Amino acid sequence: MTTLAQKLDARTRPGELYELKGFGSLRCVACGLRCVIRPGRRGVCRVRYNDGGTLMVPCNYVVALQCDPTEKKPLFHVFPGSDAVTFGMLGCDLHCDYCQNWLTSQALRDETAGVGPRDLTAGEIVDLARRRQARLVVSSYNEPLITAEWAAEIFTLARSEGLHTACVSNGNATAEALDYLRPCTDAFKIDLKTMSDRRYRKLGGVLRDVLDTVRRAYEKRFWLEIVTLVVPGFNDSDDELRETASFIASVSADIPWHVTAFHPHYKKTGVGGTSPKQLIRAAEFGREAGLDFVYAGNLPGTLDSWENTYCPGCSRLLIERVGHHIKSDELSRSGGNCPACGYSVPGIWPEPAEATTPAAPFRSSCG
Repeated sequence: MTTLAQKLDARTRPGELYELKGFGSLRCVACGLRCVIRPGRRGVCRVRYNDGGTLMVPCNYVVALQCDPTEKKPLFHVFPGSDAVTFGMLGCDLHCDYCQNWLTSQALRDETAGVGPRDLTAGEIVDLARRRQARLVVSSYNEPLITAEWAAEIFTLARSEGLHTACVSNGNATAEALDYLRPCTDAFKIDLKTMSDRRYRKLGGVLRDVLDTVRRAYEKRFWLEIVTLVVPGFNDSDDELRETASFIASVSADIPWHVTAFHPHYKKTGVGGTSPKQLIRAAEFGREAGLDFVYAGNLPGTLDSWENTYCPGCSRLLIERVGHHIKSDELSRSGGNCPACGYSVPGIWPEPAEATTPAAPFRSSCG
């Protein structure tokens, strides 16, 4: 019987994000772990491996493929009301015990995780996006960094067809990986899980690496949005939420911060979910820190006005949301400018005359 590892190894090709170390070993630089992999061994992610001195990396399959609202990523400042064709593969560099996508992310690490791969080409994914009139093609559901080479192939083709691209990532990147993805990637959503290095190490990462990725992604002019899943007993103290908000504001007040509700999942089913009151408190800390765009999510219709976008210049309601549904949108009709005071809201917006046209050119105030 063919094992899942054998099935995945049959869907690989030589990678590009690595350095030679000598004696057949190599260092993978796709994520912040920078695994040194000896011949015949795998990286921590389990899906990148050394085959006789050649780094082999995933390609040409998906285990998840959906056409979702762009707001679900969540990306609130990218083509509001549009759809995003989102693909996922298997594996992750981290091992969060509350992972919402553990069936894909923890494959080859957890015996109960993993689903069979479905062969698919980059062209077929892009064709689906065009048929569904999506505006974006997105890598998500597992960690995009560890499948960066294939994401780059898909994204390059998607952009040549007038589509836009995004990674939904844990942010445990390297400078090399960001440089590699930047030419073909428009947006980056980063999970900033905690401001405690001790707790990050329990998840398999290092806090400094994620903070450096936030700074670098902003400096490299990806459109950047940050999410903190507020997990009771893990990262929900007032001090930590204030510290998270202050860090983001120190990079830029323009970066949207999403504080989202945890629902008991995977190995953390004994912990209660996040309440609307807890999320609103977290969002208020973001506003106190000086962030212009703070959103609360995963509990639609219970979060007062924290799902909406308001103008930092005159406080006008610009986009009204309930969950992933757009009730009203003045920004897309005005090319990202407040119709009342002219404030230029950062993000990726359609041109006013083409606000509802799939794959229309965009004006991005993030460069």
